[in-house]
Amino acid sequence: MEHHEGSFQTVIEKKRATKTVIDSRWLQNMLGQVLDALEYLHQLDIIHRNLKPSNIALVSSDHCRLQDLSSNTLMADRAKWNIRAEEDPFQKSWMAPETLSFSFSQKSDVWSLGCIILDMASCSFVDATEAMLLRKSTRSSPDGLRGVLRTMEERKVPDAKIFNSLLPLMLQNNPSERITIRDVIHITFVSHNFRSSSTALALHGPMVPLPIIDTLLETNVASILEVMQSFSSRPEVQHRAMKRLLKMPENQLGLPWPMELVEMLVGIMKQHERVPDVQLCACSLLLRTLGHALAQDPAAVVPSDSAITPVLLSVMRSHPEKQELLVLVYGLLAIVASQEPATDELQKAGLFEHILEHLDTFSRNRDICINGLSLLWALLVDAVIVDKAPLEKAPGLIAEVMATYPADVEMAEAGCAVLWLLSLLGEQPGAPGLAGWTLDPRDEARTGPSAGCIEEHQFEEVVVLFLQSIRLCQDRVLLVNNAYRGLASLAEVSELAALQVVMPEEDSSGLTLLQETYQLHRDDPEVVESICVLLAQLASYDDILPELLSSGIEPLVEEIHGRFTSSLELVSDAGRVLRRLEASRRCSEGGQ
Repeated sequence: MEHHEGSFQTVIEKKRATKTVIDSRWLQNMLGQVLDALEYLHQLDIIHRNLKPSNIALVSSDHCRLQDLSSNTLMADRAKWNIRAEEDPFQKSWMAPETLSFSFSQKSDVWSLGCIILDMASCSFVDATEAMLLRKSTRSSPDGLRGVLRTMEERKVPDAKIFNSLLPLMLQNNPSERITIRDVIHITFVSHNFRSSSTALALHGPMVPLPIIDTLLETNVASILEVMQSFSSRPEVQHRAMKRLLKMPENQLGLPWPMELVEMLVGIMKQHERVPDVQLCACSLLLRTLGHALAQDPAAVVPSDSAITPVLLSVMRSHPEKQELLVLVYGLLAIVASQEPATDELQKAGLFEHILEHLDTFSRNRDICINGLSLLWALLVDAVIVDKAPLEKAPGLIAEVMATYPADVEMAEAGCAVLWLLSLLGEQPGAPGLAGWTLDPRDEARTGPSAGCIEEHQFEEVVVLFLQSIRLCQDRVLLVNNAYRGLASLAEVSELAALQVVMPEEDSSGLTLLQETYQLHRDDPEVVESICVLLAQLASYDDILPELLSSGIEPLVEEIHGRFTSSLELVSDAGRVLRRLEASRRCSEGGQ
């Protein structure tokens, strides 16, 4: 049967309209779920008090949940209860006789469930009005009930014999003579072998039914976290709880949450590592939690005893094809990488290789590429010592990714940032390139120039990527800074790379582009410094000086030299370029 919305009342009305019986397997399955829910509530000394078909919602074709547990508030006010009972006799026809006198017990729920079973079993031949009168008359006399049960057997309604023995026990006028919910479970699912996706588990242990879990999760954050802790071994409960938290607005969540939540989520991820849905929700919550914590306190650190790094790495290895999950793990690892003690651990765990493999495998997944590049940057920017071997393929893969998204500004920005850092890796033997980086001794034996991890045969391609990225969006400060500094790194070790920068391409050269960038960012000392660093490298080559002079770059350098007098580095670089240009001019004039 297909019931993706509505309630038991919806099903009853449809079947009543067509005079057809409810499918036996479906009814048994749903009855089992309701019994499990009521059994659990009664173990907690909770009475539903308002059980009726419309309060049993259908959440899918084969799952239901109890609703309106909040009616407990109404039950505390006798006057309001009496008014409701008088105003709505149809709805209150489901209530046990004693409840009309404002007396409630677990047996009251048993009566109401008996009325629901009766209505579902007889809806094919009893109309709505007759059913309501039958429920009301059963409170005082069992005659009407006996007649309907007899008709059910005559019409061969499925499970009629079982209901014939069960319902009189559930609909006893005296609560003390009424059976319990546990008795109902025994009669239906033990003695008569009813089948349900829920009850079979409940009979073999204290398994809390999912409808009850859903009800408990409709409360506040503290209660949801308590449910998560209480049922940590059940992945479906953790999944439901985390989905509920993710849907809650921030004003209800009280973010930022305490860092203890990180410990709990990491524990859940570790326990249910093979369940991707749990991992997705846990990673989403961790990002939300850590993100808010860091937003409030940038100096906040991920708890060192949380084992978050090995758990994230293990999840990444366990679900290599779950692309959405990889994106979330990348985001979390980028946060972890920002914590200084964790960077070396991530390198040793082989994270460089994993990222590059994913960039290669999922090059068409933009989110993986963006987040992968961002994570590479986070790992590289504060690294102390690194083995360059795992990064040998990085420049080529990054170039391929950037070429795949030629008009994507964010991809260009992320790609330029990583390529620049790669170009700095081990600039000189034994000397720092990035903060504390040192050259792998094996690289000293290499022949031919290289800029960090970027080899000579890759220079042309990388120079083109830097220039194209600048042309794509010159107004992004981070992009142009990284691109110009990357070009400077390449120009420092290769005259061919330097020549490629100044040679015309697409009706403009890199020098024309540089002048445009300067005019756009002439008041930003950081951008101007990046431009001047590149110019200083270009001016170190005699063959390039004529190109610099003919392009009219000298007035720009003079302006930089005169405007940024407070920056010794800028004044020094600009002065060196001006001296080289002047010497080239004199040499040219002397040769004429």
